[in-house]
Amino acid sequence: MILLDTHVLVWLDEANPRLGDESLSQIDAAFHSGDLAVSAISFWEVGMLIVKERIRLEMDPVVWRSDLLEQGLIEFPVSGEIGILAAGLRNFHGDPADRLIAATALKNSAALMTADSGLLSSALASKRLDARR
Repeated sequence: MILLDTHVLVWLDEANPRLGDESLSQIDAAFHSGDLAVSAISFWEVGMLIVKERIRLEMDPVVWRSDLLEQGLIEFPVSGEIGILAAGLRNFHGDPADRLIAATALKNSAALMTADSGLLSSALASKRLDARR
């Protein structure tokens, strides 16, 4: 199971060249085996980026999300258990979305694919994949 960090989901949608070839292969394999996921908080983050005009989508974000889920992307909810796990993370920066994404990866034994140096250097996710590779 691979859990995409928010920016990786956006990069994938944009066909952004910062997303490495190895990562694209891993994403494709995970997608075809039904093992590609995001945290629900990632859709909130995308919505906030749209509101702040830091990204643009070619379609309504509700339709975009629905299309991704219909194609087979798994959305892990932000449960109370994940919230408590995120709050208890030690030696981790305070960004609530990153905490929830890391906790989601831990809870679901998923490899976290990210280019965030803080998440890559943490030992919080059981496995970390550098999205730039």
